[in-house]
Amino acid sequence: YWFLFLAFYLVMIYSDCAGYPFPTAPPVDPFAKIRVDDCGKTKGCFRYGKPGCNAETCDYFLSYRRIGADVEFELSADTDGWVAVGFSSDKKMGGDDVMACVHDDNGRVRIQHFYNVGQWAKEIQRNPARDEEGVFENNRVTCRFKRPVYVPREETIVDLHLSWYYLFAWGPAIQGSITRHDIDSPPVSERVVSIYKYEDIFMPSAAYQTFSSPFCLLLIVALTFYLLMGTP
Repeated sequence: YWFLFLAFYLVMIYSDCAGYPFPTAPPVDPFAKIRVDDCGKTKGCFRYGKPGCNAETCDYFLSYRRIGADVEFELSADTDGWVAVGFSSDKKMGGDDVMACVHDDNGRVRIQHFYNVGQWAKEIQRNPARDEEGVFENNRVTCRFKRPVYVPREETIVDLHLSWYYLFAWGPAIQGSITRHDIDSPPVSERVVSIYKYEDIFMPSAAYQTFSSPFCLLLIVALTFYLLMGTP
C-alpha cells in the first residue's frame, strides 16, 4: 500500500506543477539603442550627415558623458567595417589617441586602441576601454564603452579632463583589420571639446552643405546677374 500512496502523491505534485515551467536562465540583454533626446542635456553629441538624423541614420554619430571617474562613449556609423574617434591637439591626423569599434569576420564588434603615426594607425595593446559592447545591424557598426578620465602620463593615451579636437572617421575592414577611412577628409570638431560641457552639434555631410561664405554668395549673385543680362 505504501507504494500506491507514493505513486498517488507524485501524481498530485506533478498535476499541481504541470502549469508552471521549470525556471530558465534569464535572456541576455540586447544592445540598448542610443538615445538622442539626451543630447545636449545629459551627454554631448556630434551628428554628421543629413539634417535631423539620429544615431541610426547619421553617416556618423558620437556621444560622450561622464560617469564617475569614466567617460562613456557611444559611436555609430553607416559602415560594415569600423567607426572611430580620435583625440587630437591640432585637428590633423598624426600623433593621436584613437578608439575604434571594429566589426570582425565572426560578426563581433571589438573595441580597439590605436595611435596615429602620420597617416597610419598602429594598434596599441594597452587598451583603456572597459564595459565594452557593440553590434552590427542594418549595415551599421554601433558600440558603447567607457574609459578613464585620468590616466598615467603616456604618449598614446590622453587625459580626457583636458580638451581635445575630436576626429571622426569610419571605413571598411578586411578580416577584422581597419583600412583607409571612407572619405578623403573626415570631419573634425570645429573647436576643442570638453567632457564637462554637453552640446548637441550637427555637421552636414557634403551632400547637404550649402554655400554660406560671403565669397560664395557674391559669386552666386554675380553669376545670376550675368545670366540675366546676357553676354554682349
